[in-house]
Amino acid sequence: MSSVAVSIIIPAYNEAAGIGALVRYLRAATADEAAEIIVADGQSTDGTAEAAEAAGARVLQCPQRGRAAQMNHGAAQAHGAVLYFLHADTYPPAGFLADIRRAVAAGYGSGCFRLQFDCRHWFLRLSAWFTRFEAEMVRFGDQSLFVRRAVFEQAGGFRTDMVVLEDQEITRRLRRCGRFAVLPRAVITSARKYLDNGVYRLQSVFLLICVLYRLGVPQPRLRQVYRALIQQDKI
Repeated sequence: MSSVAVSIIIPAYNEAAGIGALVRYLRAATADEAAEIIVADGQSTDGTAEAAEAAGARVLQCPQRGRAAQMNHGAAQAHGAVLYFLHADTYPPAGFLADIRRAVAAGYGSGCFRLQFDCRHWFLRLSAWFTRFEAEMVRFGDQSLFVRRAVFEQAGGFRTDMVVLEDQEITRRLRRCGRFAVLPRAVITSARKYLDNGVYRLQSVFLLICVLYRLGVPQPRLRQVYRALIQQDKI
């Protein structure tokens, strides 16, 4: 299982400022292993594709913008038996491929890492601490996601009609198709959105969106709420 091919799939939109550094980090971390690095670009306008390609990634221009659609497109074009979905502002720990391969060899169909922010704010540290637990409510896309290709296809991939919470939604379906692991080490993700919007305010907005989702509010309305309350340009 040590040589199983892993495809790292990064959905990106206007991430030119940081995508090159991430790709170079991944290339160095996987230099001696069977892995490919795919950047699924959502029609960026800032040179994301060029920066990713220059750093050594395989860049795919996705016909449909949206994280779920981009990840599905990347998965369809990937060669690996294991798919590893990673956000463009998140760094996995050194030796992450070995962690993933050990989990797959142990019979897990999918899983994620714990979370750590690149900011020492006490509330973010507390939020990240909860990601060690199995509960679905503390699963976040920033934790990254690995999944055996067969399990991903059996689950039906990401729901492209979802513009928010698509990462959390798929874990429910993945668990029906096989065992899900929360690995003991952590990825490090950017706290930029929290710092831009205010830590407590943004967490309150995320909680509101989760509650609305559980109440059955349709995705177009959730997208409106997200755009109205969160300073960003990604959805």
